[in-house]
Amino acid sequence: MVQASPALPRGLSHEGLAGRLYLGPAGTLAGSAGAAAIASGRGWGLAGGPLVFALCSLWLRDGDRVFQSVAPFPEMLEWSEAEGEAVAEHVARLLRATAANRPHFAGLALDRPRVMGIVNVTPDSFSDGGRFFAAEDAVAHGVALLEAGADILDVGGESTRPGSAAVSPEEEMCRVLPVVRALAEKGAVVSVDTRHSAVMGAAVEAGAAIINDISALTGDAEALRVAAASGAAIVLMHMAGEPRTMQASPSYRCAPLDVYDYLEGRLAACRAAGIAADRLCVDPGIGFGKTLEHNLQIMVSLGLYHSLGVPLLLGVSRKSFIGKMSGDAPADRRLPGSVAAALAGVDQGIQILRVHDVAETVQAITVWQGCRAPLPVGSRR
Repeated sequence: MVQASPALPRGLSHEGLAGRLYLGPAGTLAGSAGAAAIASGRGWGLAGGPLVFALCSLWLRDGDRVFQSVAPFPEMLEWSEAEGEAVAEHVARLLRATAANRPHFAGLALDRPRVMGIVNVTPDSFSDGGRFFAAEDAVAHGVALLEAGADILDVGGESTRPGSAAVSPEEEMCRVLPVVRALAEKGAVVSVDTRHSAVMGAAVEAGAAIINDISALTGDAEALRVAAASGAAIVLMHMAGEPRTMQASPSYRCAPLDVYDYLEGRLAACRAAGIAADRLCVDPGIGFGKTLEHNLQIMVSLGLYHSLGVPLLLGVSRKSFIGKMSGDAPADRRLPGSVAAALAGVDQGIQILRVHDVAETVQAITVWQGCRAPLPVGSRR
């Protein structure tokens, strides 16, 4: 349970905290208002994108209790300095990581939201029922997604819906490698959605530029080594348990912070394995071992993950939480909810959206950009 605190905590020493301090952006601005906030010293740019944050959300974890306070940017800085050098340095580090420009990811600039189109080469996907299981159908679908505006194509050969059974690496490679190779040869930035090291290595050799692993390189004893040696960009996702049983009884002390701690640990493991920070991206794993309440808690706290200092990917497209919020709508009738959830992420600075419905998402982002971060008066595209 997160308890609202009317004021910032006092008398802290970071080394002596019973819990931990976390920091996220709040009160985002854009356009001329954002520029004015920066010019007046009342705001910082958010991760090199079009948004500026004028408020900071401070989280304090003390055992099973979590307190949250929100304060204007200058007040947060003044508070941290008054709390002593350790707290000031900790807060300054989180703020720098939150504000820093993100480097190109797999060759793509992240100064605007990017769209990752989903290409399921599976017979049992929850979202498309195996429509693109044949390689030629999957390639044609990928080309159509590129034409619709996708920046990345995420090719997967193993369904990881709740309750799904594992697929052998050999079968997975038979499914995905021809598709990865064909799409890469057409100039696409291809991601391979896999948790198997053998598939990772073979897919990168076939032209994949990104490894997207739902297990954050923990599902295979060789995954971390193979991913490090591959030179590919890497997406680390949070998942509680494994797909077959992950929805049995998911439990968290505080879902947003527990996910943060996990991802922070996986980033540290990757750095220790020699993977440069500019190759890394994180995904909070909406729907993977999480109840509706957990998913919504994470969705409203997405800005928190910017202080990890790497790009953020969000996959909400057609997820079951949308169905639960809309009269148990089936997967093929969750487009409006998918777009709404995607824009909720974009409004918190998410850099990459993983989606099924590319054209609709691209249009929504374009309108969001015009409404949220308009060009200066008098300018034209």
